[in-house]
Amino acid sequence: MSAATWATDGADAASSVASSTLTPDSVNAGYAARVETTARSTEFVALGHAGSDHYAGLETFANPGVASVELDGDELTALCPITGQPDLYRVRIEYEPVALCLESKSVKLYLASFRNEGCFAEALAVRIRDDAAAALELAAERVHVTLVQKARGGITITARV
Repeated sequence: MSAATWATDGADAASSVASSTLTPDSVNAGYAARVETTARSTEFVALGHAGSDHYAGLETFANPGVASVELDGDELTALCPITGQPDLYRVRIEYEPVALCLESKSVKLYLASFRNEGCFAEALAVRIRDDAAAALELAAERVHVTLVQKARGGITITARV
């Protein structure tokens, strides 16, 4: 085997990296098989650390060759700027990467950063789109964000940009 070592023992899962290519042996080994590497990327600030203490904004990595990416989440909360009540959202971020892709843990921490901010759904959708586009080094028109505000007062709001 090359730099990757296939392991099925109880070794520390934090050292495993799932970005290596699977082989027929690894697929047949079942759920216990994983890839362990001796070298790990140190470019990410949040990835590999528990909690949000290491949040450093939206992080990216080189596009490995995918044509499109969709990130879906249902843990977005922001405050109504008028009443101060929490608004709960489902969010979808879609983009066609050129050189970069968004790292998912940094996206989760980025979305969590809105929990104490007052913002209307429409403005929040635009802000998320613009921030993602800037991190990806894409024109804003190449990133699409859909926010669905969960019903409050019997009204559901969907904002798309």
